[in-house]
Amino acid sequence: MNCMINNADRLSSLPEEVHSHILSLMPTKFAVRTSILSKIWRYKWTLVTNFDFDDSHPFHDLHCFTEFVDRVLELQKSPQVNLFRMCFSEMWVKNSNVSKWIDAAVKLNVSELDVKAILFELPLCLFTCRTLTKLRIDLDTQYLDDWECPSPVNLPFLKTLDIVVFRNPFLNAFKLIPGCPMLESLSLHVQFSSNEDDYIFNIPNLKRLKLTFLKAEFVNNRILLHVPNLEYLLLGGGSILVMEDMPSLVEASVLVGDTKVDMWVEFLKRITGVKSLTTSLSHLYAPFASPLPVFPNLDHLQLKSFCHSFLESTPKLKHLCIESCTHWVEPKLVPECMLSNLTTIKFLHCDGEECDIQLLEYMLRNAKVLKTVSITWGYMCREAGKQMQLATQLLKIPRASRHCEIHLLGSCSSLTVFAK
Repeated sequence: MNCMINNADRLSSLPEEVHSHILSLMPTKFAVRTSILSKIWRYKWTLVTNFDFDDSHPFHDLHCFTEFVDRVLELQKSPQVNLFRMCFSEMWVKNSNVSKWIDAAVKLNVSELDVKAILFELPLCLFTCRTLTKLRIDLDTQYLDDWECPSPVNLPFLKTLDIVVFRNPFLNAFKLIPGCPMLESLSLHVQFSSNEDDYIFNIPNLKRLKLTFLKAEFVNNRILLHVPNLEYLLLGGGSILVMEDMPSLVEASVLVGDTKVDMWVEFLKRITGVKSLTTSLSHLYAPFASPLPVFPNLDHLQLKSFCHSFLESTPKLKHLCIESCTHWVEPKLVPECMLSNLTTIKFLHCDGEECDIQLLEYMLRNAKVLKTVSITWGYMCREAGKQMQLATQLLKIPRASRHCEIHLLGSCSSLTVFAK
């Protein structure tokens, strides 16, 4: 018993900033519950620097939840809030309440604000907050009109903007961006794109850009980028083209629908400095009508469908990931990367088709420094008997690398490793 008392005293005697940090790591509802521990702990939670209001943490009803948030903000004593998060995905919280709480966060000099709610209006004070460094807005307006950003916007220290838009980003996201002169990271997710206007990003300090469309199969939006310091780019959904050079780009993920091959090659010419490239363009199997540009720095490559033209254009490639192989044409010459750099290959959906086996046989026979080949059986190869038959076939193939191992992963058996 004495030991327990001493431990309790030691915890209570910690500096207030330590208590504040500990309580700030948990959802606000649970931080407030610590007030019942003892008189010493009754108001410890009022010094938290992070607020996390989430309606997935059970409350009796909307009225109870609203009163709880109001009371917490009324008793708050911390001079500055690092994170203020509101996630209302199960309760239809009144727009007036959400606006009131955001206004309170701004008055508390909030640094990071994360709002997920069903509403169509945000308080004006949010758009001139001088303490904000990170802002995430996910407003579910699918049954209403898109919310509109007021003008002017002045967020002088905002570095990260993550915004989800239902239909029209020109009413909000593209009005917000010019008012954020220090912006370094931008994520824009458009749930349903119904226009074909140009997406123009003129952001000199931007280092990371994620642009995704949930439903935009028949929409073609040109993307015009003036982002000289961009290091990471993700494009997802729709038919999207990047029309300007990105000299600082290190990593690119292009997860889009069908695009004309000549436009795709033109895009590749503008990102030749990348070290990592992922593409989901399913029709790029080989060969291209015109040669691909050389990627002198590329060491990670992931393809939805195998294309040997990429191997011929990536002399420093070390890691190759292939989702499938829909077409096989053996290269006339063994690509340079296979002779000196390629060490790992992942085949994510191997169905054991003839083109799959031809690809794997070619890789094993010619990749001289290959260390690991990981094969995950696809849907068409889910039977244990077929997996074992193909495994036996692969093990008989001579390997150019003395240290190559084959890892087979399937639903019918655990991971198996075969070493030469």
